[in-house]
Amino acid sequence: MLQIAFFAFIALTLIGALTVLLTRNVLYSAYALLLTLLGVAALFVFAGADFLAVSQIIIYVGGVLVLVLFGVMLTSKPTTISTSTVVASERSNAILAGSRGVWLGVLLAAGLFFGLSRLLMNAHFALFDQPISKAPTTIDTIGKQLMTEYIVPFEVISILLLVALVGAGYLAKKSIKP
Repeated sequence: MLQIAFFAFIALTLIGALTVLLTRNVLYSAYALLLTLLGVAALFVFAGADFLAVSQIIIYVGGVLVLVLFGVMLTSKPTTISTSTVVASERSNAILAGSRGVWLGVLLAAGLFFGLSRLLMNAHFALFDQPISKAPTTIDTIGKQLMTEYIVPFEVISILLLVALVGAGYLAKKSIKP
């Protein structure tokens, strides 16, 4: 069952990446990039790199992709159709086609939800077989190293990023002068 999930995430990643490359619609390409990035995060989990998986989701899916989607949605030109040129029969056909698309989306989402919930209920996670106190994770190891062994470089980088953020805010305020 775990191998099926692994190959399903490989297929999801590859299909998403191919869709990003081959589609001409920028919004669909951004959504396909979402699937690709989530598939890569799942593959990181299968590789035992849970820190990279969480970082992938937080940084790329949560930050970069949301920024791309906002950019696409805010810069795209809305298509306006004059109501006087649309015939009533064409309008009713568009409404029926839209409702079919909604029902197809609901059925697809429900099937995906039940399939993933069944997979999670039946999956055997080796990490959960160990006692909680002895379950080694990369997040735990990296966190301990950042706060002990690498505390000085961590603080220097955080101060450098703070200075860069303040400088960017100053330059942005200077360029927006009324």
